[in-house]
Amino acid sequence: MSGSDPLLRTLRDDVRAAQERDPAARSAIEVALAYPGVHALWFHRVAHRMWNTGGVLRLPSRLLSQFARFVTGIEIHPGAKIGRRMFIDHGMGVVIGETTEIGEDVVMFHGSTLGGVSMSKGKRHPTVGDRVLIGAGAKVLGPITLGDDAKVGANAVVVHDVPAGHVAIGTAAAPRPSRATPEHDPYADPALFI
Repeated sequence: MSGSDPLLRTLRDDVRAAQERDPAARSAIEVALAYPGVHALWFHRVAHRMWNTGGVLRLPSRLLSQFARFVTGIEIHPGAKIGRRMFIDHGMGVVIGETTEIGEDVVMFHGSTLGGVSMSKGKRHPTVGDRVLIGAGAKVLGPITLGDDAKVGANAVVVHDVPAGHVAIGTAAAPRPSRATPEHDPYADPALFI
């Protein structure tokens, strides 16, 4: 790979983003060797290229993403679209679903999820704008949008759009009776995924 390769530049940006956003980061070499969030992004960027090629590379891309999950504790579907300079801090337990789209300069903390609320095909995961911060343990569920510069508080459960520059805190759960007979999609109820 040459120094002008876009993938190589992106991998370097991932290291710089971790250095800039984590006050505990001492050096680029420490980040490159000891940051599972950076490793997970690197695995993802390769798996995503393979996934987008399609055909016979789809299975190896899924296997690579599962290997990355085993090594880092971070699960990112190879179909997810992730922008530049993302930082996953600590990382353990982070889940990013297949149809997720993430902008640039996003920060996610450990235990956070960008997940779906339906098992049907199509767009079922969040779209995240630029410069968004997603707190530890937060669950952002469904084909919703987090606008640019939005913040999601730790352990928040978000099932509705968050406008640009707004903060989402708290949980969306409320007790209600269960449906006796499931309708078309028995997995479409967000309460099943929380």
